[in-house]
Amino acid sequence: MLSDTSITFLERLLDTPGPSGFESAPARVWREEAAKFAAVQSDVHGNSMATINPDGRPVIMLAGHIDEIGVIIQHIDEDGYIHIAGIGGWDPQVLVAQRIRFLGTSGDVIGIVGKKPIHLMKAEDRDKASKMTDLWVDIGASSRSEASARLSVGDAGVIDSKSVLLPNGRIVSRSVDDRIGAFVVLEALRRYSEKPGKAKVVAAATTQEEIAFRGGGAGVCASCIGAQMAIVVDVTFATDHPGVEKKELGEHAIGSGPVLTRGSIISPVVFRILRGAADELQMPYTLQASGRDTSTDADAIHVAAQGIATALVSVPNRYMHSPNELVSLEDVDRAATLLAEACRRVDQQTDFTAR
Repeated sequence: MLSDTSITFLERLLDTPGPSGFESAPARVWREEAAKFAAVQSDVHGNSMATINPDGRPVIMLAGHIDEIGVIIQHIDEDGYIHIAGIGGWDPQVLVAQRIRFLGTSGDVIGIVGKKPIHLMKAEDRDKASKMTDLWVDIGASSRSEASARLSVGDAGVIDSKSVLLPNGRIVSRSVDDRIGAFVVLEALRRYSEKPGKAKVVAAATTQEEIAFRGGGAGVCASCIGAQMAIVVDVTFATDHPGVEKKELGEHAIGSGPVLTRGSIISPVVFRILRGAADELQMPYTLQASGRDTSTDADAIHVAAQGIATALVSVPNRYMHSPNELVSLEDVDRAATLLAEACRRVDQQTDFTAR
């Protein structure tokens, strides 16, 4: 089970704002924790790496992206209202009436997302979905000059909210995608360090996944590490709530364990290592099919350098890309245990060649 100390670290990591391209604050939190038991470094792309058993072979990369979706200031109008664009994929409906925490040069600035009240809308407009261009952010300024003294075009922001622990071991946060993956790979490294195997294992908190078609910092990081094997940890859609078609997405309930992906770019060798470890641990898990790319960092990592044997482990997540994403701490704990055990099963005789 996750210790109280680990949960406290997780909450701090989730609550630290860091949208794609602006991840330095949560990256510092991650490296500070990693430095307690591993050798730590970072690179020009903002990726953070922690290493155990540096002289071991082969080299295994455990990757979870640390960025979250956010917003960026596009324009400050003459009345001091802030107009924004998205960083990453947004449903603008979830932004309506939210508070935004902008990461200003001189400190954080809070604003309120505004929209024309329903009373003032024409009947034909009331049922239409809001667009980002229909919204603005009110920071309490009365003029452009007053607003510009506090914020600048290009400043980023996130929804201003804190993580919450719910009954049945569930945690809610705006940044579960994929701060939870960055947490899992570090927790897995911690457990590997307690009983290391033959492999050198590098946990990486990667950057800019939410804005990259085929991986942002992950491809760069994988090449620098020189990995022969990689396991990516991300979230996937939980399918245990109303309105989800399981025939299309599979069956992945909160609390049903980690999700192992098969197909597409997934190494059958690494998949077998993960599945074998889960079966031996008598750990519940579900399977997910991916006939093309995975829309995760795995897509960039598997073609990095001379090619890296890559697998994907996911945590079921409700309410993706919203202010309140929800996962099970039991699933998080199991994912960390599975990764650590999989790493112990790899040595220099492991043949990653697909046959």
